[in-house]
Amino acid sequence: MPTVRLAAVENRHFLRRAVEFLSRQGVRQFLDVGSGIPTSPNTHEIAQAIDPTARIVYVDNDPLVLTHARALLTSAPAGRTAYLGADLRDPGSILRHPELRGTLDLARPVGLLLVAVLHFVRDDEDPAGIVATLVDALAPGSWVVVSHSTFDFMPAEMLPRLEAPNRDGRFRARSREELAGLLGGLDLVEPGIQSVVQWWAGDEPGPRPAVEDVAIHAAVARVPQKPV
Repeated sequence: MPTVRLAAVENRHFLRRAVEFLSRQGVRQFLDVGSGIPTSPNTHEIAQAIDPTARIVYVDNDPLVLTHARALLTSAPAGRTAYLGADLRDPGSILRHPELRGTLDLARPVGLLLVAVLHFVRDDEDPAGIVATLVDALAPGSWVVVSHSTFDFMPAEMLPRLEAPNRDGRFRARSREELAGLLGGLDLVEPGIQSVVQWWAGDEPGPRPAVEDVAIHAAVARVPQKPV
């Protein structure tokens, strides 16, 4: 996939736009799961540029990521950041972690970021159940931000080459319909699921890349009121 670097850059631009969008909706708490090696602007830099009191919890299962995060990700004095070593495939360990409970108030809205991470969860690891567990812990009015690799835009003849390196099945590209299934019960922000190239990208400098070169779906959704 020769355009993978472009895809990574566009995915990062989407994260920035999504965090700015949530911040303008009044969100001041973020849970960034699968945060990866710090790459500026990071979630707390984006959120705290809008409100310095914003609080962010970063989660990753790679010790190297956490070492870099603790060294490089410094919160604004009025806000707070925390870093958890935990695995998305065990959402309970994230939700029970004392650092999360000491940083975020789950009784108030939270922006849950699952950016370029769900495609590393296989179908037999219950990705829909993982998302549901995290969402169920959030207050109504919280938000979920997702980006996810897809082969929807790829020509059929390219698929065998894309699948060949994936011998252990750890990478699972999903279609638009499959991603919608992981977000069941959430209220999608218009225009729903679309390429990261397109999601609220009206202010990005042109020309915009082709969706075929950036094989990533994106969506932002709101957690509805729980039934009484």
